[in-house]
Amino acid sequence: MTVRTIQENLLRPTEFIDHDGPEVRGFVRKVLPDGGAAMSEVERACALYYAVRDGIHYEVYGADLSREGLRAGATISRGTGFCVHKSVVYAAALRAVGIPSRIYYGDVRNHLASPRLEELVGGKVFCFHSLTTVYLEGRWVRATPVFNALLCKLYKIRPLDFDGRSDSMYHPFDEDGRRHMEFLRSHGDFDDVPYDFLIDGLRKAHPRLFENGVTTAGGSLVADAAGA
Repeated sequence: MTVRTIQENLLRPTEFIDHDGPEVRGFVRKVLPDGGAAMSEVERACALYYAVRDGIHYEVYGADLSREGLRAGATISRGTGFCVHKSVVYAAALRAVGIPSRIYYGDVRNHLASPRLEELVGGKVFCFHSLTTVYLEGRWVRATPVFNALLCKLYKIRPLDFDGRSDSMYHPFDEDGRRHMEFLRSHGDFDDVPYDFLIDGLRKAHPRLFENGVTTAGGSLVADAAGA
């Protein structure tokens, strides 16, 4: 395949990156009413990044991990999700404005977590942490529009910014200078959510996190932070 063909493939709607649906189109229209006609690709990518980061609440508890629940459109309708949901929303929003995107998964240590969530996860290693890979100015950069600014404030970590040119992958330290997150293992980049691979991997790594087959245990990260 040529580079152009690969890029064209990464602009197509998929089962999960459903940017041809009304939810994604509506979300993008609110952020870029004219499609960002007067903006560069980098500027559009950054505007959409912050809209996903802070416009969709980050919540691990009670998360819908069904095939339907992982669609970008479904996450936008709910207004909440965690990394595996929000990275898909960002990928869909990017493709909607002509920017190629992929989904990346990796295992990380010290993912944003409360003591209760660490208990459910089984420690400080969270498997299949997800972010988005973006094609801008002739190269791929990684962006993590995951932990919204309000939640970061409650957990005393710096929100991740994105300038469209440098990788924005993890919070290396919290506000007190303590190490917060490090990547341990890469699972790679994918053109769409590798559903069975992802869900089987999450269930195997974190069986206690699941309330039932496709929903995580109930709770609230905001409430956890307030009770800490």
